[in-house]
Amino acid sequence: MGTVVASIASGQKSAITSHAHQSLNCNKKEEAQKGTVSFSEKAITHIMFDMDGLLLDTERSYTIVQERILSRYGKRFEMSLKSKLMGLKATEAAQIFVQETGLDGILSPEEFLKEREEMLQSLFLNCELMPGPAKCHRALSCHGTEIIVASAKCMLLQLFTVNQRVSRLISHLHTHGVPMCVATSSHRRHFELKTTKHKEKISMMHHVVCGDDPGIKQGKPSPDIFLLAAQKFKGAPIDQDRILVFEDAPSGVAAAKNAGMWVVMVPDPNLDTSLYKGADQVLTSLLEFKPSDWGLPPFRDSLISKY
Repeated sequence: MGTVVASIASGQKSAITSHAHQSLNCNKKEEAQKGTVSFSEKAITHIMFDMDGLLLDTERSYTIVQERILSRYGKRFEMSLKSKLMGLKATEAAQIFVQETGLDGILSPEEFLKEREEMLQSLFLNCELMPGPAKCHRALSCHGTEIIVASAKCMLLQLFTVNQRVSRLISHLHTHGVPMCVATSSHRRHFELKTTKHKEKISMMHHVVCGDDPGIKQGKPSPDIFLLAAQKFKGAPIDQDRILVFEDAPSGVAAAKNAGMWVVMVPDPNLDTSLYKGADQVLTSLLEFKPSDWGLPPFRDSLISKY
């Protein structure tokens, strides 16, 4: 992996160090690590998207509600705890929440879920698409390698509207007939609430699998949800090595890898970089994704890809 050093000053390129594709590639499958196969040679045919924190800005709602609950007990909701809850089924997350916050015996998991549910209802109805990268300068690391997200590229990303940041990739893949689905740990009733304002995007998906669907015995990092989602594609069974999963949560990344699939991570900017482990590629935004790197039809526009 080489690095590209560019420079921008007074409208010209200035001292920026970045990965050639402005992304982190780590922990590729064994054959890729040996240099015997590249992303482009492992042509992807099917795509899976997580939803919360990747397509929809719902993690913010969970954070707001859980901060309110903990404040009553004089406690704070820390990012270290949030990272453990992301991507989990509600019942599993509730157990961890109560244990990690020292509320075991004071607040039961069932009581926590009931209180949280009541507060989340209105927030879910108004959730928005993910806004994209929040910071223009951010150091990322993977196995000791550090890159700095290019300032010039980040400024370009900010030119896209919130809607474009999410829909650009989904619309592109849909136009080219690439089968896509959503695989979310959210229960079906929550999924319906969260997507109330986003039916057009969801309609582009071949199917949606939710955390309470029959056939899912264990939540992420178990591979159950992704294996079930793969079975629902037309023409199944699909070679798992031809499926690319987009995730924001460490548990989701682990679930995708446990399912034998490739995974691109678009993490919360506040997530500890040590939790990127396992992802085949790490990006700051879906806008950074280059379909051609994975054997998919390339974008027609070159505004982002040329940087």
